[in-house]
Amino acid sequence: MGALDEPLTKLVGDRTAKVLADSLKLRTVGDLLHHYPRRYAERGQLTSLDELEIDEHVTVLARIEKVTLIPFRGRKGDRLEVVVTDGRSRLSLVFFNQGWRQKELKPGSQGLFAGKVGVFNRSRQLVSPDYQLLDADADSDTARQFAGRLIPVYAASAQMPSWKLSLCVETALTKHLSDVGEPLPAELRERHGLIPLPEALELVHRPRSQADRERAQDRLRWDEAFVLQVALAQRRAADSALPAKPRRPRPDGLLDAFDARLPFTLTEGQRKVSAEIAADLATDHPMHRLLQGEVGSGKTLVALRAMLAVVDAGGQAVLLAPTEVLAQQHHRSIVEMMGDLAEGGMIGGSDLGTRVVLLTGSMGVPARRQALLDMACGDAGLAIGTHALIEDKVQFQDLGLVVVDEQHRFGVEQRDALRAKGEQPPHLLVMTATPIPRTVAMTVFGDLETSVLDQLPAGRSPISTHVVPAVEKPNFLARAWERVREEVAKGHQAYVVCPRIGDEEPDGAKGAKKKRRTAEDLEELLDDAPDEGAASDERRPPLSVVETAAKLATGPLAGLRVEILHGRLAPEAKDEVMRRFAAGEVDVLVATTVIEVGVNVPNSTAMVIMDADRFGVSQLHQLRGRVGRGSAAGLCLLVSDMPAGSAARARLDAVAGTLDGFQLSRIDLEQRREGDVLGQAQSGVKSSLKVLSVLEDEEVIVTARAEATRLVAEDPELADHPDLRTALESLLDEDRAAYMEKG
Repeated sequence: MGALDEPLTKLVGDRTAKVLADSLKLRTVGDLLHHYPRRYAERGQLTSLDELEIDEHVTVLARIEKVTLIPFRGRKGDRLEVVVTDGRSRLSLVFFNQGWRQKELKPGSQGLFAGKVGVFNRSRQLVSPDYQLLDADADSDTARQFAGRLIPVYAASAQMPSWKLSLCVETALTKHLSDVGEPLPAELRERHGLIPLPEALELVHRPRSQADRERAQDRLRWDEAFVLQVALAQRRAADSALPAKPRRPRPDGLLDAFDARLPFTLTEGQRKVSAEIAADLATDHPMHRLLQGEVGSGKTLVALRAMLAVVDAGGQAVLLAPTEVLAQQHHRSIVEMMGDLAEGGMIGGSDLGTRVVLLTGSMGVPARRQALLDMACGDAGLAIGTHALIEDKVQFQDLGLVVVDEQHRFGVEQRDALRAKGEQPPHLLVMTATPIPRTVAMTVFGDLETSVLDQLPAGRSPISTHVVPAVEKPNFLARAWERVREEVAKGHQAYVVCPRIGDEEPDGAKGAKKKRRTAEDLEELLDDAPDEGAASDERRPPLSVVETAAKLATGPLAGLRVEILHGRLAPEAKDEVMRRFAAGEVDVLVATTVIEVGVNVPNSTAMVIMDADRFGVSQLHQLRGRVGRGSAAGLCLLVSDMPAGSAARARLDAVAGTLDGFQLSRIDLEQRREGDVLGQAQSGVKSSLKVLSVLEDEEVIVTARAEATRLVAEDPELADHPDLRTALESLLDEDRAAYMEKG
């Protein structure tokens, strides 16, 4: 075990080590050294107090303006109130029964004050904060420590304020800086003008100037990018070393017959991506390709052509979908597109054809048994299904291609289990309709080659999107329902999307109260303007499919054929509703996000998304992609009761302002944060990246990828780079290593 892997108990003692582990997840010397300051304060530069968030643990640099000792009335004790300022705003510090602090908290003194931001009488305050005065006498260790340089401010906790953490880091630097290894090769550092890692760690924690801080962060940013890209390069190298059966379509075979029947020509983008996939399928190692594109760009058609090419070459292909609704939709549309080519070996089927089977968890026993038999004996060249395809009893005669639709919906274990059903590793095509910024794709999906479809097929109509502020302008909501009726009158159909199903069982009295309150809110929202005076701090529950559909059918949309669709309906009921909606027998479908991906009803032209602020940016973009899929223009209305100027309304305005999914994906990522780019979590505050930004540091990521690919090609096992190997092991802890292995 290296010195940096030593537990912190040896460095700071049991008590402090426990606080660091429990509150900040810092357990080793290395963890502590790589816990970088979140920002820096300068002596004489005070913290902006008007930007403090309520309930946030903060450390502020401020000057004491006023100190007042206030005795309690009618009882023993007192309250010491200290007002600090940054020159523009003020913040109160309150100490109960600690009047003795008057002797050290004197007006004019400057200090660091740490605590949780609270509110009293509509003013922000810190109650009994920890503090460290910086204008102490000349013998003060802290004064000497902070004199003449930037003050690091760390992500801290109530039990471990920033300056106490800083003292722990100082101890680690003093004792262990010389133990820090050097993961970046010397020639790489020289090429890119990077300082050694020990120097970078010292300067990031002890910067003498902003220039020092920038030099340190440049180096640390490179470490994160390079080590991550080395991990992905090793994965790509390992994949390329695996054997796979080349799959080349035969001339005048199934693929050519299918192409000849298409009633339209492929877009230039579809032809380009199809050529990339065909070249991959023709190699003797497995394809690992990510196909991403805008909503409605024709990804499914490109994937189907790849599947037919594999069938042409004597293999089988499977399409894994995240929901039964989507699997059924894919099966229905593929069978329709193929015609008699989907009836191979059947009466009336084409001699060039194959069989297309569907497998879902809810299928009846006879249909399920027949599908399993067709896959096992090879009669079914194409299999489409849900997680049911992964079960042990599912066997293939010669699985050549796995297509995973909406990859972010699947865990790596599921994808790996399906790939393991081939005698040799099958080719893999991962599809996503959620556009991904280039550098995010290079980190999150860095082991996959990437193809992008950003061109919509001819005949697709534009989608106009508008925000409907239900509270401020209730007449806008009334107009929204009129627009739905107008679209139906033209022979079109509409979706209404809600964030909740609404058939949940009430949880006792509290549940009944919540359900009653939801119904009242719905009544207000659909009938009248909500009573602004009745607003409370607690948001009402999200609107639901069941209640909204019932209210619309007897209210604004009375007389129209309104039906519901959500994930808890019986599978046969879901399929029946979608079949009838696709056939034009339903005017308005009130649904959850079960329709988010893959559902294709070209006659649907309008969508109203209720409580739109409760959905993510990319999710809203996916949802509106369900309309405007035919020759008629699409309309999407985002209904929200959030006020103008709020962050939620800003997100909705962003969606309404552009149809560019890649631009929206950047906005979405900025708001959700980048997440743990190696783990299965796709969002959240936890991140393996501390300095590197996958959005802002494109140049570093692109260059690091090229450098990593070159190094791994020369030294696949990193035999000549032991410190890099150690850094890689640190990055790929047990969970992430398993993730990378399964891919």
